[in-house]
Amino acid sequence: MQRYIITVVLLTGFVFSALAQTPVAPQKKTKADSLQDKRDSLKSKPFIPKIGDIKLYHPDSLHSPSKAWHRSVFVPGWGQIYNHQYWKVPVIYTGLTLLVVMYRYNQSAYTEDLAVARYREKGTSPNPGDKYYALYNAYAGYPDNAIDDAVRGYARYRDLSVLLFAAAWGIQTIDAYIDAKFKHSYSMDTDFSVKVAPTLINQQVNAQSFGGAFIPGLKVTFTLR
Repeated sequence: MQRYIITVVLLTGFVFSALAQTPVAPQKKTKADSLQDKRDSLKSKPFIPKIGDIKLYHPDSLHSPSKAWHRSVFVPGWGQIYNHQYWKVPVIYTGLTLLVVMYRYNQSAYTEDLAVARYREKGTSPNPGDKYYALYNAYAGYPDNAIDDAVRGYARYRDLSVLLFAAAWGIQTIDAYIDAKFKHSYSMDTDFSVKVAPTLINQQVNAQSFGGAFIPGLKVTFTLR
C-alpha cells in the first residue's frame, strides 16, 4: 500500500511540474544576425574529395566524328590534332615520307633500267656523253633477262609504295574517326590494373612427359572497375 501511495505522489508531482513549464517564444532574428548568417554561408565553400590519380573521360557530345574524318581526308594528321592526340602527327608524317622516298627511288631506278632495256631491244647503244651512257656500260656484263627482271621488280615496288601510301592515308582517317567517336559517345577511364604472376599449367594426360605433369607459365590478370 505504501508503494502505491508513493507512486501516485510521484506521478502527480511530475504532471504538475510539466504543466507549470511555459513555452519559450522563438526569438526574432535581427538584421545583423541575418547579415552574419549570409557571410558564414559565403565563407563556407563546397569541396570535392580527391579521387587519386584516376583520370575520367566523359562523353563530349560537341566533339564531331565527321569533322575529324573530313579534316584527316584533306590533310593527314589534322583529325588527330582535332582529337588532341598530337603525338600521332609525327608518326603519320614519318610513315608517309618514307613511302614517298620509296616511290621516288623505285621510279628513278625503273626509268634508268627501262632505258637500258630499250637500247638492248633495239640493238643500239648510247653515244658518249648521253644520259644513260655510263649506266649502259655498267650493265654490259648482265644478260637481257636480268635487266628485264630488274625493270619489273622496280615497277612492282613503285606500285606497292603507291598502294601503301593510299592505305596509310586511309588508316589515319579511320583512326581519327574512331578516336573522335569514342570521345563523342563513350566514357573512358584509367581505373584498371594488370597483374602478372608465375603459375603452373597442367598438361593433358596424353601430352605429359617424364619431366613432370606441369609446365611453368605466366598468368596475366586484367581488373576493370
